[in-house]
Amino acid sequence: MRILPVSAAVLLMSALVAAPASASTPTLGPTAYGYGGGIATVDATATAAGLDVLRHGGNAIDAAVTAAATLGVTEPFVAGPASGGFLVYYDAKRHSVSTIDGRETGPATMTPTYFIDPADGLPYDFQEARVSGLSTGVPGALATWDAALRQWGTRSLASILRPAAAVADRGFTVDAQFRQQINDNLAAFGQFDSTKALYLPGGAPPALGSTQRNPDLADTYRQIARQGIGAFYRGPIGADLVKTVQHPPVSADPVGTWAYPIRPGVLTMDDLAAYRIRRPGPTVSDFRGLSVYGMSTPSSGGTAVSEALNILETIDPQDATQVLHTYLEASALAFADRGRYVGAYTSKDVLRKLISDRWAAQRACKISPTAAMTKPVAPGDINASGCTPAPATLTPDNGLSTTNITVSDRWGNVVEWTFTLEQFGGNGIVVPGRGFMLNNELTDFNFTPTQGTAPDPNLPGPGKRPRSSMSPTIVLKHGKPMLALGSPGGASIITTVLQILVNRLVLDMDLPTALAAPRGSQRNTAGIQAEPAFRTQYGPSLTALGHTFGPDMAEIGAATAMEFTAHGGIIASAEPVRRGGGAAGVVHPTR
Repeated sequence: MRILPVSAAVLLMSALVAAPASASTPTLGPTAYGYGGGIATVDATATAAGLDVLRHGGNAIDAAVTAAATLGVTEPFVAGPASGGFLVYYDAKRHSVSTIDGRETGPATMTPTYFIDPADGLPYDFQEARVSGLSTGVPGALATWDAALRQWGTRSLASILRPAAAVADRGFTVDAQFRQQINDNLAAFGQFDSTKALYLPGGAPPALGSTQRNPDLADTYRQIARQGIGAFYRGPIGADLVKTVQHPPVSADPVGTWAYPIRPGVLTMDDLAAYRIRRPGPTVSDFRGLSVYGMSTPSSGGTAVSEALNILETIDPQDATQVLHTYLEASALAFADRGRYVGAYTSKDVLRKLISDRWAAQRACKISPTAAMTKPVAPGDINASGCTPAPATLTPDNGLSTTNITVSDRWGNVVEWTFTLEQFGGNGIVVPGRGFMLNNELTDFNFTPTQGTAPDPNLPGPGKRPRSSMSPTIVLKHGKPMLALGSPGGASIITTVLQILVNRLVLDMDLPTALAAPRGSQRNTAGIQAEPAFRTQYGPSLTALGHTFGPDMAEIGAATAMEFTAHGGIIASAEPVRRGGGAAGVVHPTR
């Protein structure tokens, strides 16, 4: 969590609205209770910016885009102009849920062997592919910001980008988390002059407590404010992005060593100009009388979360151990089916079947209450009935970092939005003179076929969008919002969102407790990936059922969520500890 210096907070607030703003950034904690709308993000500065918009008459979309643009400054290793993601929106006036697919696209020349080294016919190592021009897809962030504001917002993109530019000019205080993220990427960042200049001043990460400024990003935001997103997709900003992809600014004097050659990419201006957002219908399933809305392909989040919830509902476990046992088994089954069937071009008929109660019954019959299945489990045969499996396969998972925003407003509109560069620090390359880091989203494709003799739905292709695990989710009760939530974490996004829903809706935890509870993630691998507290608390009872654990993870996910209570009340929640703790705020703490 990063805190803006007081002078910068004042400038930010005054830039957001013409009326006088508050004198300082409000004190924000991980949970806020109140009325009139609210917001939760991973970062206090972004939450304060979005909250100020809500308090001065803006709606949920205005606040969400404001927070997203601000996160591009304060969380530059997961957000910014070169990111992409998925937005789920509840329109209170129309009582409807809509989505925007702002996922990155591959170049028009991309083929299924894109990540195969022509010299030896073997796939590139992940880090070799990641830290290169090859990994960057056409970003969808700015197109998403612009489209969301035009369709549902009340403010212009220009008015929202100017205060974010002010944050970039004035800077924020470097905390331990920010410095650690640079340290974790030191060797990759150190290979590029533009990245070194911004994040490795003097050859080392910035000092704790220093002020991190980004005047190049401020200028980029102001240029887009003046000229529109065409400056990015068809103009000089895009030209600089393409030049960087095709000719990475490799340093003659690197910091640290890198084991791989820095490979150029093939993205072109035609690829940028051809980019369009998509508006697929959301996934929707029923769970205990609630309507669960999620994101359709190229995200696998909506289908996997719904399938696992349907399996849980079919079995209906009664005690905490059985609930967690079933959650883990259902997750493994959903991931097996995800790997086999879900990609950018999965048919609607297949998607509908995967989230149907009939399919859940076919998969639930594999689960025993007394013995965990051997992992990896087999996907189901989409054309068969009963418990007929297909051969077991394992899909790799390289994604790590993302960020999430949850927003509501006084009119009852709700935004759930997850976006990312893919890894912390994307591909490691800052566009010279532009101040933003490039994504490595194309490494979300499978480098080689993973499904044996069956077709792999997530191989690269021309203009194709890689499969994602982002799972922005809105739950309705009697047609009105009850919960909204999402999380970062690569493929563990799915299990994080699913476990929070299980904690809240099955184990009856309150929302802050459901977020804070220790997490375990089973993604159809031999061992459960778990936080130490999960293994300590639940390990004995789960191992007695045959579950095994892999190496502990210090933390899994960094969720934000909101619950809508009686008489217009809301509970806005962010992580109390994970990723340094998040920040939540409400417009009116009391009626």
